[in-house]
Amino acid sequence: MAEQLSVREERRARLRFGAHAVLAFVAVGLVAVPFAILVLLVTAKSDPMLHLDHDTAGSLNSFAVGHPAFTSAMKVISRVGSPTGWWIVLTPVFAWLVYRRLPRLAAFVAVTALGSSLLNSVIKATVDRARPHLPDPVAAAHGTSFPSGHTQAATVGCGIFVLIFLPVVRRGLRPWLYAAATLVVALIGFSRIALGVHFLSDVLGGVIIVTAWLLAMTAAFSAWRREEHKPPATGGGGLEPEQRERLRPRATRPAAPPQG
Repeated sequence: MAEQLSVREERRARLRFGAHAVLAFVAVGLVAVPFAILVLLVTAKSDPMLHLDHDTAGSLNSFAVGHPAFTSAMKVISRVGSPTGWWIVLTPVFAWLVYRRLPRLAAFVAVTALGSSLLNSVIKATVDRARPHLPDPVAAAHGTSFPSGHTQAATVGCGIFVLIFLPVVRRGLRPWLYAAATLVVALIGFSRIALGVHFLSDVLGGVIIVTAWLLAMTAAFSAWRREEHKPPATGGGGLEPEQRERLRPRATRPAAPPQG
């Protein structure tokens, strides 16, 4: 009887994992489709997209030229939220997770961040979109424009932080965590448009592609957990809710065996 119950539980667990895998695949597809449409509009130089991009860039540039304090604030936000800045933040997080004997979460940080950077380089080279050319530029940037590297780095950085540290955040405070992450991404993306170094569609492209990438990586992480007979990871509970104590900064390192 015990063996039959064990088999049934295993079968149910497989069915649950299969359902989660299908939902993750559908979610990635739903996010990837808008990105594909956006890339098509950008590469085809769609008139509505061009008008929206150039009108937005022109309006913000005019405002920036007449308001030096605003321009200075946007430059600070852009500099702090640069891809290099996010590497400076994520590298010690990776090292801390290794120190806390959480190699699976450390691997998630490394693979997700490096993969996003590689995706950005590949898409930039493929689309090869020129940056905005404005009559009175207030800033300059090198390389191609689509998608925004700053926005993509901010989105993946905030996403990694939320997914990893969500288990140690009280439920009542989680909406504030989501709002803070959204605000950080929005400010960095807005600063790039305001400085005239990216179009609106560049920023949207960075957000959309990283959202799909985070969903795909979370699905892969769930498959990894499933191999160890653990429940799938969910965005609502973080990647490793059972590692709550290890994720607390001041918690003493438990004597339990290391994570597989």
